[in-house]
Amino acid sequence: MDLGLPHFDTGLEELGLLAQTAGMDPVARVTCKRKAPDAALFIGSGKADEIRLLAEQTGAQEVLFDQSLSPAQQRNLEKHLGLPVNDRTLLILQIFAQRARSHEGKLQVELARLQYVSTRLVRRWSHLERQTGGQGLRGGPGEKQIELDRRMIGEAIKRTKERLGKLKKQRQTQRRHRERQGAFNISLVGYTNAGKSTLFNALVKARAYAADQLFATLDTTTRQLYLANADDSGQGGGRSVSLSDTVGFIRDLPHGLIAAFQATLQEAVDADLLLHVVDAANPGFQEQIDEVQRVLHEIGAAGVPQMLVFNKIDALEEGRQPLQASDTYELEGVAVPRVFASARTGQGLPELRRLLAGAAARPPDDMPLQDAPEFTDSPA
Repeated sequence: MDLGLPHFDTGLEELGLLAQTAGMDPVARVTCKRKAPDAALFIGSGKADEIRLLAEQTGAQEVLFDQSLSPAQQRNLEKHLGLPVNDRTLLILQIFAQRARSHEGKLQVELARLQYVSTRLVRRWSHLERQTGGQGLRGGPGEKQIELDRRMIGEAIKRTKERLGKLKKQRQTQRRHRERQGAFNISLVGYTNAGKSTLFNALVKARAYAADQLFATLDTTTRQLYLANADDSGQGGGRSVSLSDTVGFIRDLPHGLIAAFQATLQEAVDADLLLHVVDAANPGFQEQIDEVQRVLHEIGAAGVPQMLVFNKIDALEEGRQPLQASDTYELEGVAVPRVFASARTGQGLPELRRLLAGAAARPPDDMPLQDAPEFTDSPA
């Protein structure tokens, strides 16, 4: 379910992919346009009736909305539709919970889940509204149980934050160790399913999990990458740099998840260079770039130098193939190096290694731009 708001996905394609990633089977899609969301139902009552009828006809067991719902809207919709109702935020949380593998990743997802659930306790305790109080008096709507549960969740959030704080200190120690060794740190960032993990594996010959699906990997992995021949003359030898693969971004990534994954995303903030991976075969790649930039601003990494990798060029049609291996791309008014590559086939990786070697051989603030005859704003 979507509404006529910014980033309106007319086909609900991404929401459908998210649902499939979470193990669901979408059976129908409905869109509507309103000037503003309804305070009670998010959508109008007429559209809610249409969804209820469609759910009965298709046998749907759950309704998903592509925007975040308030606790009251979620509760009202469930009463109106007679079905569980969840929003985009919870769907992403479910996927993250399924995909987290490391202890840190599981803690990060658990923190975000607890913070989300803490705002929706009232709808979980409706069965206590008519509990009997002492001396034959009717009790309130489950206030004591709600307060008890709220306190338990608050304590769980506190414990989880403390554990994440310890892990964050460990990461800071590791980063300081790399800094003392003079390591040049590169972090892979990009929209989910842009091919970051596949590129990471191709560059460092690692075996990080990679698949054609959203949020295939959540845990940060760091490996050493050896770059030979720092310049075209072959002089300067080579050096090893530190390459980190980070969690993918997505439109409307819940703020709670960004906060929970602060320790992981700190790898991007502290990097000397961000390798921004873009799915060149996706027609909406520009919107995905904008969303990644928004998250980078939110976590404080907007000032880190970037290099764009337009990945998956093997999936482009013949007429859209790039005419050169690299050029520059205007990113927020600044021309940054761009490389066309295919992590799957290896096309463009030698050029990428050459540019990375050049960047690592110079101070981060003096990262050179690729000389190109002109700027182009599309993969072709």
